[in-house]
Amino acid sequence: GVVEIGGENVLMNYYEQNQADVLDLDKTVLETMKYAADGRIEYEEIRALLGQFLFKGDTVDKKIGMLSGGEKARVALCTMMMSPANLLVLDEPTNHLDIPAKEMLEEALQYFDGTVLVISHDRYFVSQVANTICAFEDSKVVRYNGDYKFYMDKNDEWKEKVENRYVEGVDGIKNLKEVEIVDKTVKKNFGGSAVTSGKKDKGIKNAKRLG
Repeated sequence: GVVEIGGENVLMNYYEQNQADVLDLDKTVLETMKYAADGRIEYEEIRALLGQFLFKGDTVDKKIGMLSGGEKARVALCTMMMSPANLLVLDEPTNHLDIPAKEMLEEALQYFDGTVLVISHDRYFVSQVANTICAFEDSKVVRYNGDYKFYMDKNDEWKEKVENRYVEGVDGIKNLKEVEIVDKTVKKNFGGSAVTSGKKDKGIKNAKRLG
């Protein structure tokens, strides 16, 4: 099929599942980011963004070819975030990411002042970032105008399957938290220093991620 993006003011960034595979293995992490920035973003801001993706100190000087699959995925997400956008299309963005990296991505998307279309099998991730669910049912796409908890509540059979995977003593999937962006000049684009909210409730345990 064919999908056309309408509107002259739409700036789209696309993250595909194998995005990390197109990175230059001979470049360092920092060199890759500088190349993606193309002179549009200051060095300090690049380092700040890398730090948010857990690349600190000498780790920015590692060659891409020496990184693990998860580290390459983080670099790929970083490079995408260098380009301003008001529409993000993300295909399985949490593949290979560890828990801290997933939390950072969740927070960045929660504060993103634009539209996000995400395809993911990570149910916990979806519950943290989506306020509308489109599900394939009987060869049709059905839209649910609510978060993942709303979608579960509308589908008893699916809800039972998900809840059967809950871990005793750990909260299950809840309603999407409302996020208030106080400074409207921040986070209009996906990238740069606009990806941190200063939240303090970090450290979600593995068992809490039901994906």
